[in-house]
Amino acid sequence: MSKVRTALVIGGGVAGPVAGMALRRAGVEVTLYEAYPTTADGAGGSLGLAPNGLAALEIVGAADAVRALARPMPRSVMAVGRRRLDTLPTLPGLAPLQLIWRADLHRALYDRAVALGVRVEHGKRLVGAEETGSGVTARFADGTTATADILVGADGIRSTVRTLIDPDAPGPTPTGLLGFEAIADFDLRQHEGTITYAFGRRGFYLFRPHPGGGAEWGANLPHPSMTLTEARRIPNEEWLRRLLEHHAEDHPGAELIRHTDPGRLQVLGSMYMMPRVPRWHSDRMVLVGDAVHAPSNSSGQGASLAVESAVELARCVRDLPDAPSAFAAYERLRRPRVERVAARAARINGGKAAGPLARALMPLLMPIMLKTVMHPERAFGVEQRHVIAWDEPAATLG
Repeated sequence: MSKVRTALVIGGGVAGPVAGMALRRAGVEVTLYEAYPTTADGAGGSLGLAPNGLAALEIVGAADAVRALARPMPRSVMAVGRRRLDTLPTLPGLAPLQLIWRADLHRALYDRAVALGVRVEHGKRLVGAEETGSGVTARFADGTTATADILVGADGIRSTVRTLIDPDAPGPTPTGLLGFEAIADFDLRQHEGTITYAFGRRGFYLFRPHPGGGAEWGANLPHPSMTLTEARRIPNEEWLRRLLEHHAEDHPGAELIRHTDPGRLQVLGSMYMMPRVPRWHSDRMVLVGDAVHAPSNSSGQGASLAVESAVELARCVRDLPDAPSAFAAYERLRRPRVERVAARAARINGGKAAGPLARALMPLLMPIMLKTVMHPERAFGVEQRHVIAWDEPAATLG
């Protein structure tokens, strides 16, 4: 039986509340500490939850609440220039991708965590932690402290907990892209559940119908790394001008940008990914989610992997006799999976940056690739069919 009875969870994004819920189900008393003074209502763009992410949310009883706020996207299409390729094949027997606004996901997970007995404290920015043989004490910027058996770092890609575990830990790597999302007053004339991934002349973008009319679109603009504050100091009108210049020869990319009111453009800032993190845990502290594995957004798995890791961590804490052995089992179960996904995303990033010759050949090669090397079962089956064996003891697994 585990000796872990109490946990501090640092971070209230996606992984934090799920870790709190899963640890509560494992019999652990949990307090979640969030640096921001309030919840993330209205913040952020959209994200997709893959079937494996929803399967993990089922374990903590949050899947229905998320589905109620999400939109299924059963049909995906790829386009190169003005040529629309075949509908991308899907995995039989699995639910479609669920598209949800990040703020809605945060609210659903927060509400469910509180309902399950997770205590939440806002305005608590972690600045330090001290481990002992019997527990860990967290220190916050307001001068307060908190002590528990373990501390879970779910504090995102710029994790403080990661540097407390290992002062030499790598930080996030910029991808050289800025992210944008918007809603345009433009009729796509396509089914509401269709999302199109488009390779334009100079860059990649995506679009889908908006339920209230018009179209939602997202684009990544090549740009040196800059903070979100710096990016948002630049007027939206200027960003739209630069985006239009970048996608001037793309259809419907240029039309989407031209029909976007500046007030409906969301500047999401520089995009990052995490390199391989050598140390996932110490004796009393452990990392989950983007704090330890943040693949590029090309993976389509960032949020789903974060949810999975939070649940798997709780299973190991439940079944292993002490924190160090639980953390070691958790890393052994999770590291190979998340690093495979990160490697796949890196390969996709190379395709997004294809040169003129590659883009010219893509309409000819892509249909062949979709039936061979990109066959859905071979390409995504292992990722999307993954289900955490919550009812099986983690101690019995290698």
